Amino acid sequence: METGQIITLGEKILEGYQINHQEALSLTYVEDADIPLLAAYANKIRLKIAGKNVDMCGIINARSGMCSEDCKFCAQSVYHAANSPAYPLLDRKELLVHAKKIEEMGAKRVSLVTSGKGMQGDSDFEKILDTITLIMKSTSLKVCANLGTLDFEQAQLLAAAGVKRYAHNLETSKRYYPDICTTHPYEERLETILAAKKAGLELCCGGIVGMGETWADRLDLAFALRELGAESIPVNILNPLKGTALEDITPPRPLEILKIFAIFRFILPSRVIRPAGGREINLRDMQGAVMLGGANGLIIGNYLTFSGRNSAGDFQMVHDAGLLP
Repeated sequence: METGQIITLGEKILEGYQINHQEALSLTYVEDADIPLLAAYANKIRLKIAGKNVDMCGIINARSGMCSEDCKFCAQSVYHAANSPAYPLLDRKELLVHAKKIEEMGAKRVSLVTSGKGMQGDSDFEKILDTITLIMKSTSLKVCANLGTLDFEQAQLLAAAGVKRYAHNLETSKRYYPDICTTHPYEERLETILAAKKAGLELCCGGIVGMGETWADRLDLAFALRELGAESIPVNILNPLKGTALEDITPPRPLEILKIFAIFRFILPSRVIRPAGGREINLRDMQGAVMLGGANGLIIGNYLTFSGRNSAGDFQMVHDAGLLP
């Protein structure tokens, strides 16, 4: 793609145009030398359409390990021999302590995450509802939930408890999904997302890049998220953990990651696009560049099975980019 085409397409989006799949595919051919220009237009799009605010969110690994599903990237799966923590649902008071620490870091939002397929028939669901109520009464945090598969009635109960946003990733394209998970289908993930949306919950829905997917798969994911109306889009970059089925995968180069985020911004100009797990490891010294390349959300603190970086560094990074955490 010529630089003039990047500028023309970027200017059209700034005026309210929605790009199509073929136009997005053309952006994937941008050469390394022109990625800074692509990122600059992604930044302009973000500033004009989504603004300067950066959504800072912390996550709590409320129940860890021993998951019955075979997702190839996941250290918590019983199919893998990864060195991952395993424990039942934490006590509500302990979860409140974690939430208060996240609030002290400066985050405005916290997400409770549980391992396992989901909440259908799960006795922990009532305890989680109770914990959500406690956190909302005891902190100023917005509380999100990431509990796996759930039905419409459970989504309604979460909404009634005060949850505003449900997190459930598509992970990748519909085409590539069976290569990543075989124990539950893509359609089941979609059903959960639609149930949450029907219950009035906002959607935090994204995926993982660097799992061996093609550019077409990445674009299919982005357009599926646009069609679903996901408000928050976490983009994880594979951290190939030892013991998982993807331990030998080579992650994308930092420049390729910057291109991914920029193209997602071209496709999803108004949404929160959130660099998530693997950003510190894979972007390294280029983390600040992604904040000037279309990103406007961050997960701060630790992730589910590996550590993040000092949250003060993330807040400084956001300020240094001229943005508002």
